[in-house]
Amino acid sequence: MTELIRVDHAGATTARWWRDAVIYQVYVRSFADGNGDGVGDLPGARNRLRYLADLGVDAVWLTPFYTSPMADFGYDVADYRAVDPIFGSLADAEALIEDAHRHGLRVIVDVVPNHTSDRHAWFRRAVEAGPGAPERERYVFRHGRGRDGRLPPNDWESVFGGSAWTRLPDGEWYLHLFAPEQPDLNWENPEVHAEFEAVLRFWLDLGVDGFRIDVAHGMVKADGLPDVGHADQIRMIGTAVVPFFDQDGVHEIHRAWRRLLDSYPGERIGVAEAWAPSPERLANYVRPDEMHQAFNFHFLTTPWDAARFRAVIQESLDTAGLVGAPSTWVLSNHDVKRHVTRYGGGELGLRRSRAAALLMLSLPGSTYLYQGEELGLPEVLDLPEEFLRDPQRLRNPDDGRDGCRVPIPWTDAGPHFGFGLPEVGETWLPMPASWGPLSVQAQLRDPRSTLRLYREALRTRRERRSFDDAPLRWLDSPEGTLAFTRGDGFACTLNLTAEPVELPARGRVLLASAAPAVEGGVARLAPDSAVWWECEDA
Repeated sequence: MTELIRVDHAGATTARWWRDAVIYQVYVRSFADGNGDGVGDLPGARNRLRYLADLGVDAVWLTPFYTSPMADFGYDVADYRAVDPIFGSLADAEALIEDAHRHGLRVIVDVVPNHTSDRHAWFRRAVEAGPGAPERERYVFRHGRGRDGRLPPNDWESVFGGSAWTRLPDGEWYLHLFAPEQPDLNWENPEVHAEFEAVLRFWLDLGVDGFRIDVAHGMVKADGLPDVGHADQIRMIGTAVVPFFDQDGVHEIHRAWRRLLDSYPGERIGVAEAWAPSPERLANYVRPDEMHQAFNFHFLTTPWDAARFRAVIQESLDTAGLVGAPSTWVLSNHDVKRHVTRYGGGELGLRRSRAAALLMLSLPGSTYLYQGEELGLPEVLDLPEEFLRDPQRLRNPDDGRDGCRVPIPWTDAGPHFGFGLPEVGETWLPMPASWGPLSVQAQLRDPRSTLRLYREALRTRRERRSFDDAPLRWLDSPEGTLAFTRGDGFACTLNLTAEPVELPARGRVLLASAAPAVEGGVARLAPDSAVWWECEDA
């Protein structure tokens, strides 16, 4: 087992690293291609670890690389202890973990406990065994309603659209809250609990530093599987009580996993992808005996508005504070449109995204970066139809996630911008021909690039002691702006309007998404910009 001890620049061991960590999400298919087949893989990611260390992040989160038929691009797992050949081998995973630790990076991997692939050995045996067999107790099988059981057992809808039930030729129905190829597990079965404890131990013994729990609000369903009684149930997730998500029983699972994580050295962590209908219920996932972190989707979905941002930030801090947990901050991930595009696209979206980065990285808690956001990549909106294979498009053809998953550019020339070996004819999703100036290579040459802004922000964040568990204190500022301090020597000011705004200069400019004009103690902030200040008296 590889063990990592994080040491800061002063040489002191850093405890509870996860409370203010910056964690970089690697969507493995689209990060770097190590074998030239046009698909990102573990050897490719391993080759780019130096880039991540130089960027200044603390940990890497890898999306699923397990054996899978790829109905949902790896979130349909057929074998939780094996690496799919498209991504490499188990030896490649071990080598990546060891190299990451040598670079001072921790490694977090996905675990998908709500459902398996329909190609998983358990589900195949369940189908073959037939109704009433014990093999079916590992999943949620039910008889249908209506004449001859022709209707689904209840009115639950799949997150990907349509019914959440599929009928087998033998007449029984099985539950799948996502694609039909992703049957839900039955967490009332002790075998399921034992299997996932063994899976977690397998990867912990290989040296991973934690798990991102996919659909952490799932697994447990309400007794009797009652009808929801409403149409368009997807819009209810995270805003209303539904019988298939956020049931109280999930917390017993998380407590058991926390005990397991705590039994290993090195502060191994659990991160919950959880949707809950209230801040208080979301806080339940990060109580002291449950997960260490939960994703803050409310911050991600906040529109470009100063008052809305302030309300969400304060609510997030208050909610996490109820249970003594750190808040988390994220602007993009593999399931949503990139925030450059959400913020307006083009020059406007990029300007806002740079300001949002400085806002996010100055807030108390832990931050998640999605690969390519440090390059200012936009959503790719014009992918050819033949490449669009995201199962979420079944719900809405315009709601696919392919555009945020396009491979990232490393060099400013070549048909695939350094994503893979020169002989690659095409990457699994085509890269825009205009992306050369957005590449890592091009942006490292430009001192004003978005990549250089991120690198400097992360360096400053790591080196400044004023960030260490320092609370946020809001300052008065004009409508459309935000201003706050952290500790004794740091302040952040933002102008979220379309016009320049004058604010008090807080001291020396540490970093800015767009340079302010400072004269006579007054700073003129550019539209949609953020400034970090070093100050003696905030």
